[in-house]
Amino acid sequence: MTRMKLFETHPEAYKAVLGLESYCSRQIPRELYEIVKLRASILNGCSFCTDMHSRDGIKAGIPTPKLFAVAAWHDSPHFDDRERAALRLTDTVTKLGAEGVPDDVWDEAAAQFDETLLGDLLFAIATINVWNRLAIPTQLEPQA
Repeated sequence: MTRMKLFETHPEAYKAVLGLESYCSRQIPRELYEIVKLRASILNGCSFCTDMHSRDGIKAGIPTPKLFAVAAWHDSPHFDDRERAALRLTDTVTKLGAEGVPDDVWDEAAAQFDETLLGDLLFAIATINVWNRLAIPTQLEPQA
């Protein structure tokens, strides 16, 4: 059972995060956006967001084998170099440790994306991590 409905108790803060979400969704190609959000949600163990972004990916026309492969993208043939760079960056930023983002991860992403799209991708990764960190403690429930 959901512990707290932040969209009701904190509408102004919720609206601010939605604004960032709206911005990011307009900047990044839809399929890439959905796999990044799904990957971060899987890493964070957010059942609500994993469910939502799986459904959103299906609605966006992403083939289900590719969506399923997001959990084990390293070994999957379903991703091109650009997507792999975005997923590697997502993994590193989501599991950010004391070492930060290693140069090889950054350089790979910078080789695949121009500075504008790379920045937008960072905002998208940060935003899904915010959503995960709100949904997990409030125990937001996936759709039935």
